[in-house]
Amino acid sequence: MNKYELAVVVSAKLEDEERVATIEKVKEYITRFGGTVTNVDEWGKKRLAYEIQKMKEGFYYFIQFEADTNCPGEVEENIRIMENVVRYLCTKVEA
Repeated sequence: MNKYELAVVVSAKLEDEERVATIEKVKEYITRFGGTVTNVDEWGKKRLAYEIQKMKEGFYYFIQFEADTNCPGEVEENIRIMENVVRYLCTKVEA
């Protein structure tokens, strides 16, 4: 099992319930493809480095998880088509 960190930027236009549901959906994808979520770090609303889809702010989440090598690719495929996710990046954490 490898350790990964998934950074997700969620649209600032969403209500609290929708934002929580979006992150729950991402965590659900991780567990569906054989991963185990170890930590979710919510940074809150931050200013984006540049405007994306006419938005200047987004909610930042960092999800740490353990999984096999095929899980991050599968998770990214599903996150890519989520409307509420502005940007994402999955990286392998070196021990």
